[in-house]
Amino acid sequence: MRLLPIIGLEVHAQLKTASKMFCTCANVGDAAPPNTAICPVCTGQPGALPALNAEALRLGVLTGLGLDCVIPDKSAFDRKNYFYPDLPKGYQISQYYLPIATGGKIELDVPEGKEPRQHITVGITRAHLEEDAAKNFHAGGADNATYVDYNRSSTPLLEVVSEPDMRSPQEAKAYLQELRSILRTLGASDADMEKGQMRCDANISLLPIDDNDLPLQHDLNPKVEVKNLNSFRAVERALTYEIERQTKLLQAGQTPEHATRGWDEDKGQTFEQRSKESSADYRYFPEPDLPPQDLVALREELKLKLPELPAQKRQRLQAEWGFSASDIAFLVANQGWADYAEEVMGELGGWLEATDKSKKSAGEILEERKNKLAKLAGGWLTSRLAGLMAERNLGIEDLKIDAENFAEFLQLVDSGKINSTNAQKLLALMLEKGADPSHLMEEHDLGQNMNEHQLKETVQRIVAENPDKVAQIKAGKVAVLKWFVGAVMKATEGKANPTTTEEMVKKEIGE
Repeated sequence: MRLLPIIGLEVHAQLKTASKMFCTCANVGDAAPPNTAICPVCTGQPGALPALNAEALRLGVLTGLGLDCVIPDKSAFDRKNYFYPDLPKGYQISQYYLPIATGGKIELDVPEGKEPRQHITVGITRAHLEEDAAKNFHAGGADNATYVDYNRSSTPLLEVVSEPDMRSPQEAKAYLQELRSILRTLGASDADMEKGQMRCDANISLLPIDDNDLPLQHDLNPKVEVKNLNSFRAVERALTYEIERQTKLLQAGQTPEHATRGWDEDKGQTFEQRSKESSADYRYFPEPDLPPQDLVALREELKLKLPELPAQKRQRLQAEWGFSASDIAFLVANQGWADYAEEVMGELGGWLEATDKSKKSAGEILEERKNKLAKLAGGWLTSRLAGLMAERNLGIEDLKIDAENFAEFLQLVDSGKINSTNAQKLLALMLEKGADPSHLMEEHDLGQNMNEHQLKETVQRIVAENPDKVAQIKAGKVAVLKWFVGAVMKATEGKANPTTTEEMVKKEIGE
């Protein structure tokens, strides 16, 4: 029996607002001491009335537009009733009957080599606003106490509910990463899962299919919801575990129960929490203390202010500059990097035009060399520079190297004035000091600036010390030339030009 995973995700993103959803308390999350950013409204005191945060409404509508959703003329809030220590009112103010956005989609690429479906479309059922609950802390110990921090209570959330259109853990991970990029591009949320700014509930069931991938039954099997997954890795691992667990049950003739499960990261397995609730269990009814919201004017205003979305930016970066798919994925997924890369490429384009010595137009030269430059720039940006910054725990906002200096650095590498090893040393110095790369290269003697006489002496010495290698070259093993180039580069600490060195070695041994 073949089984097809049917996966849908419910994602809660904390919105970037100064205050909470229904009161004026600061939206601080975990950044303040426990129970210091609270008031009668967010702690559910009798008689305290909510007032809607206009910025949260704006960010919610903007995100709905970014997800290609339909924004209705009106939305409204409802009460979702359940009892838990982190919910002081005994209900959560959410949206059920009239959400702010419905019927959208996200189109995305799944990383090559992992999945047969490399491009998928995931439908968005709805996106709605709601308040977050407080945060429980289970202290354990002799008294097994539980403490509640109400700072997070009433934090503005946007819940994005997908259609069950994903068919593997890898597709679910790719969807989450694309949603994060959209939220960050729109400025709606920082969406850092490790900080709790984006949390995911994953719904999964398995559908029996035949050899033609057609379903063997009309209805889906009961779904299992895995709650509060807080990293991409956790989502991928939890879904992989559930596929294995449910497969064993179905192969044994059992049907997985409709249930809510948790995820134990240390054990690498899900565990049952409770039977799955339905909407009827929450006894939704309209929130009497908040009037419906008229979205028409806001919707039309924000339609004109939508920025370039991640998918559009990826396509443009490839078309305009020729960056590789992996470099583009990094640049777009990490806020600020794509803009910085474009500034660098703009500087390089100006350099090409200024140094064009051929009869071809500057445009033709740029087109001819842009792929090479994009590959060079992409590698140094996404691997070398990003790696150095990660080691130092620096963000793009901390970068001291302006686009002009980074472009000049790439010119030095491209023109062979510095080798790769010394270029990495130079980049580290630039990151620390933010100075002009040419000056730093001269100051620290990192360039390939060895004079011909010194180079010739070094080549002659190394050739004389290695007659066996010379014999190998004369016997036809031309690749040994590279050994001599490497030996000279090491002896000169990277100051020799490799092309000049190779020609000099050939001349010295008579090749």
